[in-house]
This record gives sequence, structure tokens and C-alpha cells, in this order.
Amino acid sequence: MCKRRNEVERTIDAFKGFRAVATRSDKWAYPFHGTVAVASLRLWLRS
Repeated sequence: MCKRRNEVERTIDAFKGFRAVATRSDKWAYPFHGTVAVASLRLWLRS
């Protein structure tokens, strides 16, 4: 449980590095989901 929680917290901290995700600059959910998808793809390619 603790190991999984640490993984989730580290992922959320990594997403905060992307300004558009951290500030939620998109007004509607659909574009925000796209922004999160792009951010997660960039994180995945980086590792």
C-alpha cells in the first residue's frame, strides 16, 4: 500500500512540472484530458 501511494505521489509531482496541468488552464474537461495525455506521454518517453 505504501509503495503504491509513493508511486502515485511521485507521478502527481511530475505532472506539476507541466504548467498547463498544474494550473488547469483549460476551461473544459476534454482539452484538459488531452493536456494530461500529452504530459503523461512526455513523462513516459523521458524515462
